[in-house]
Amino acid sequence: MTTPLPPPTIAVPAIAATVVLLRDGIEGMEVLLVVRHHAIDFASGAAVFPGGKVAVSDRDPRLLPRICGMAGLQDEQVAIRVAAIRETYEESGLLLARQDGDQSLLGSPRLGAVHERWKEAIASGGGAFVDMVCEEGLQIAGDVLQPFAHWVTPEHSPKRFDTHFFIAAAPVEQLARHDGFEAVDSFWIRPLDALRECEQRRRTLIFPTLSNLALLAQSADVTSAIDAARQRPACRIQPWLVERPNGKRVPMLPPEARYPTLSDALMDQIAR
Repeated sequence: MTTPLPPPTIAVPAIAATVVLLRDGIEGMEVLLVVRHHAIDFASGAAVFPGGKVAVSDRDPRLLPRICGMAGLQDEQVAIRVAAIRETYEESGLLLARQDGDQSLLGSPRLGAVHERWKEAIASGGGAFVDMVCEEGLQIAGDVLQPFAHWVTPEHSPKRFDTHFFIAAAPVEQLARHDGFEAVDSFWIRPLDALRECEQRRRTLIFPTLSNLALLAQSADVTSAIDAARQRPACRIQPWLVERPNGKRVPMLPPEARYPTLSDALMDQIAR
């Protein structure tokens, strides 16, 4: 008799967080994308929103008096928001934080001084971000984060993430600068232009990024994009894979996710 094969092992998704940073440009609303290093094992070479996995240090109790806008949230939800702000800083150089006693987010001169003192420690990882926040007298601005989406990788993917997306207006007095390690480039672009560049095979974008860019393209400016996110529940979305006529498998979304339909050209890019 033939022994039946065991069912495939389903990987447990890692908890992750991402921030969709927006600004109003001369020709319309722009979003910040960072390009992942080609040697990274997930989404290598793709343009994505800055973000990454929740770390142990994101739960450090020293941060509790140094966060705002997170009252009433469970510990895990606080850690997710801390991770979102930490990863955004590490990958893009933009820091959603205030100096103790200030109402405005950090300006460029102050952030530049902090960056120079801490860039080597931050690059080495560990709990350096927590040390920086505490020693520099910073307040993590969780109040500027608006939940935007919640995506979970399909079950049979080899590498899975349970990713919480947030949306926020970029600090007006800060300049983005990629870290050069995980992110090798960064740029501001209108959502429709990013979609067009992917259709033309000039830019690599993964399915969640494409879908969320298509959603952002429905808003004319930063205020309307954030207002739309407030009106739209960030429900849990888990795509499934379907086979296209050409034999390629692509992810699909349930109708209740209320995302725009991507063009055939974009779906073909996903299937490459």
